[in-house]
Amino acid sequence: MITLKEALKLSKDELAKFKEELKTNIEANADINAYIDVHNVGEGVPIAIKDNIQVKEWSVTSGSNILQGYIAPYNATVIEKMLGAGLSAFGRTNMDEFAMGSTTESSFYGKTLNPHNKDCVPGGSSGGSAAAVAAGLAIAALGSDTGGSIRQPASFCGIVGMKPTYGRVSRYGLGAYASSLDQIGPMTQNVEDAAILYDIISGHDEKDSTSANKNDKVSDKLNASRKLRIAVLPKHIQNASEDVKKAYELAVNALKNAGHEIVEAELMDAKFDISAYYITATAEATTNLARYDGIRYGNRVVGKDLNDTFIQTRSQGFGDEVKRRILLGNFVLSSGYYEAYYVKAQKTRHLIKEQYEKIFENVDLILSPVAPTTANKFGELSTPMEMYLSDLYTISVNLAGLPAISVPVSKSSEGMPIGLQLIANAYEEQTLFDGALSLEREINYSR
Repeated sequence: MITLKEALKLSKDELAKFKEELKTNIEANADINAYIDVHNVGEGVPIAIKDNIQVKEWSVTSGSNILQGYIAPYNATVIEKMLGAGLSAFGRTNMDEFAMGSTTESSFYGKTLNPHNKDCVPGGSSGGSAAAVAAGLAIAALGSDTGGSIRQPASFCGIVGMKPTYGRVSRYGLGAYASSLDQIGPMTQNVEDAAILYDIISGHDEKDSTSANKNDKVSDKLNASRKLRIAVLPKHIQNASEDVKKAYELAVNALKNAGHEIVEAELMDAKFDISAYYITATAEATTNLARYDGIRYGNRVVGKDLNDTFIQTRSQGFGDEVKRRILLGNFVLSSGYYEAYYVKAQKTRHLIKEQYEKIFENVDLILSPVAPTTANKFGELSTPMEMYLSDLYTISVNLAGLPAISVPVSKSSEGMPIGLQLIANAYEEQTLFDGALSLEREINYSR
């Protein structure tokens, strides 16, 4: 598969031919179920789009039954930026319903398979985007990351996945899961492509009240030779598998060989991250999903009266995981429990942000695992709690609003990809990409 950098140099005729070949390849690999459907918007370089990002005149459903029949009336800001930069939206990719999940199994359209081993999950919730890039069915893709939903599937599928600083990329046109955590980001074959796509989709947007008033770009200033001070987390990785620990050691040695200074740091117990994250995320999800009532758009199940129509539409329209998180969200926001749970979660979130700020007073980057294991086999995460615990390395980044990037480092004893993440301070995307490019070149990972 050609890279994004190479594709941007193709002529109009060469691109048209490439798109036809890409469609044929997608059809030949339909069993992976990376794409829900394939459309082409624009004449530019084709980019796969997660099914929760608005593309005008596309069916956009967030992987849910309740939004069947909904047609997007406008383009998300990231789509407008892509079209203006010579890219085109090319097919919507499978995802966990409303981005709630870590495996892409909760999708209304069925599960997506990991191209490296079809018995394994591709990760989630952006599993379709990750699988498409990993299988050579997309040059690059857009995903969204609420608690690791770009980085974790990127790690499981052996590609690069980047979550920007909160506010760097407009959320206008992104189907909301948890508004204070969600960020759109690039999923690509290499670090340089991720920087190029990040530059295209980032920047201030007046349509998004949380958009940062920053428009600086990184791809033209990438510097893999820049020497950085990078923190490692010896205690934090104790719960990781032996394969992940070996990959971590490999990456630390690679960074040392590249001339970076390695120092030790410590983060608070991840149990606090998990508690704060799931209280915050489910509370915000409950509010955001209240709009899906069968009256304004999407599927409707007609009941005996208006109240029954609401109940029947939501009962039949939402899947089990979405219902579970709505119930959790309503509980933590309910009278008598708001102070006990939600307020405490926000205080904990503040402590998480403060601990990162303290570490970044002395270092440029932090090296961390993305997930405690490689891609699980389907059915291995048999309970919701096991799935929630699998996010322990990624969610604190979203709670703190920081940028992070997953870079493939090695493969497990069973041949499954292992990615590790670099985390930077807020708005330090240049430092993040410089460090990631250095790690990528020193590791020389082969997909």
